[in-house]
Amino acid sequence: MGIATPRDLATTYPRGYRDWREPTPIADIKLRAQARSSEPGEPESSEEIALGRVERVNEFRGRVPVVSADLRDATGTIKATWFGRKGFAGKLAPGDRVFVHGRAQVKFSRGSAAVELNVLHHRMLREDEVYRGEMVPVYPAGKELSSRAIRSVIQRNADALESLLPDALPPEVRARHGYGSQVEAWREMHQPASPESAAAARERIVFEEFFGVALAAALKRARRHAEGGAQPLLAPPGLLEEFEAQLPFRLTAAQRRVIEELWHDMGGSAPMNRLLQGDVGSGKTLVAAATIVLAARAGVQSALMAPTEILAAQHARKLAPLLLPFGIRVDALFGSMGARDRERTRGRLASGECDLAVGTHALIVDGVEFARLGLAIIDEQHRFGVAQRAALRSKSRAPHTLHMTATPIPRTLAQTKYADLDLSILDELPPGRTPVETFVLRQSRKAEAYAFVRKNVARGRQAYVVVPAIDESESALTSALAELEVLRRDVFPDLRVALLHGRLPPREKDEVMTRFARGDADVLLATTVVEVGVDVPNASVMVVLDAHRYGLAQLHQLRGRVGRGSARSYCILIAPDEMGDVERLQVLAATEDGFRIAEEDLRLRGEGEFAGTQQAGGGGGLLGSVMGDFALYMRAKADADGVIARDPELRLPEHQRLRALLDAQAETRAMLVSS
Repeated sequence: MGIATPRDLATTYPRGYRDWREPTPIADIKLRAQARSSEPGEPESSEEIALGRVERVNEFRGRVPVVSADLRDATGTIKATWFGRKGFAGKLAPGDRVFVHGRAQVKFSRGSAAVELNVLHHRMLREDEVYRGEMVPVYPAGKELSSRAIRSVIQRNADALESLLPDALPPEVRARHGYGSQVEAWREMHQPASPESAAAARERIVFEEFFGVALAAALKRARRHAEGGAQPLLAPPGLLEEFEAQLPFRLTAAQRRVIEELWHDMGGSAPMNRLLQGDVGSGKTLVAAATIVLAARAGVQSALMAPTEILAAQHARKLAPLLLPFGIRVDALFGSMGARDRERTRGRLASGECDLAVGTHALIVDGVEFARLGLAIIDEQHRFGVAQRAALRSKSRAPHTLHMTATPIPRTLAQTKYADLDLSILDELPPGRTPVETFVLRQSRKAEAYAFVRKNVARGRQAYVVVPAIDESESALTSALAELEVLRRDVFPDLRVALLHGRLPPREKDEVMTRFARGDADVLLATTVVEVGVDVPNASVMVVLDAHRYGLAQLHQLRGRVGRGSARSYCILIAPDEMGDVERLQVLAATEDGFRIAEEDLRLRGEGEFAGTQQAGGGGGLLGSVMGDFALYMRAKADADGVIARDPELRLPEHQRLRALLDAQAETRAMLVSS
């Protein structure tokens, strides 16, 4: 279960509670169960607790032993049954007082109906014992490790475990929010007196978690500003107007705002470290071009690193005409280049003849040197590891760095996961972008989708068909190679169908994309290698097979490959007939707002780690939820920023515990090395 150390156990918290403070009168349990059974769509059973006296006991000692008893309280009688409890026979007798927790359900037998309780837990009470209820914590359990076992281990070792949680919040922060100690909150989380006290304890613990993450980000940011070392790249007056005059269109207000933010950062001696995020088609490449123009005017080189050769080559093709009026010399550096071409490009970078290098990981290998690198641009930055991003920046002492992503990151997550970066958001699409109409179809209607593709090809358009795998060995529902055979033989025998997938050699990938972009193929059957950056304005239809296997944000990225020209464009999502609920996919049919889609995707898939490598999951080890506790995070961030503003290196005696907090929390350690 990922609990490897005592500290892991100390930070394992209940995922909920059973409220066993007050037993429910048996008459009320029966009324609720009967009402539920008459309502269509209601669950068959519900969890209940009761306290009663045993009136009669029946035992069946077969292979699956069964013990049942009639329990009576002041309001009525109910049948309680214990299934499969070996060794339980003979333990109950008429007159015993017993507390039970179980599932109440209406059972039908021989034409009559009665409410029964399938007992999950019970406790025997002495004759004179006063029932004392409790809030019972429920822990994330494993197949072979029950919540009760985890609860027992934590309670037996409570004194030792709580000592592993130093109270790191500065006294003034605790006083400002009225928080008690961490240990008090920890005890209350595991043995709360009420739902309200459990909620207050959780807030106290989550605040300290968030405070640690925000503190690490603020510390890293302060160090970056203190170290400085970057060459200030000052924008001369009128440069923005000069840049816009060379464009075939006007900048959007969002593009203008973001360019000014970036140029402001680049004008300082602290290296810019900014994340530029924007929806599909919002103009990130254009904004990047503006930063490259400023870098060239200031006499330094730029490097743009993209995760694939297809995307890098496309950036080079888009940037070259934008930068040509400014005399900026662009070179590409790919791993697939011949040795002679690669050495020639390396020489131009080292001599300073090249102003902008566009490439893949080939930019960061040993032997690639820049004469005066001043700006590093990392596209789809989440596809590169921390070490790879650092390797590009290490080609110069302290280059200004721009991270770009076309994957809309929910604003709440961006404020936390990328808390050590400054954020710029392109939240406005340029005029003229064609809306993409999105439809969700069942697998049995796939032929209709393909007929629609044929209809659009007949109008001179092109189409994508996206499949989730390459061959049968990946145990996918749909195989790209098998689907290719079907399309070429049965569906589109008279059309030109090309295949693109991640296992093709880079040169072949480029050839396939060039053919499709040139119009020499009508249908491109592809895996998600087309997800980001591929730009073919004539493609107007995208069909995504087995769409239920993708996240919403990824589907939104795929959809962004169409609607890039003037023709009406369509995205058709195919889901299995037997799949019950396609409401998740309907989110895409309802909106093209990438940020709204990303928020929904985050809610459905989980938040992943704050600063580590996990991309999705159940919270990444923190009790707090980025979305659910965002306001609490922002409060913690404000306090953390205030501490670092007063004490940028945490040298004051009252802040020594904060260093222990940074060392103890994995998410804060990751924040100190990530960007």
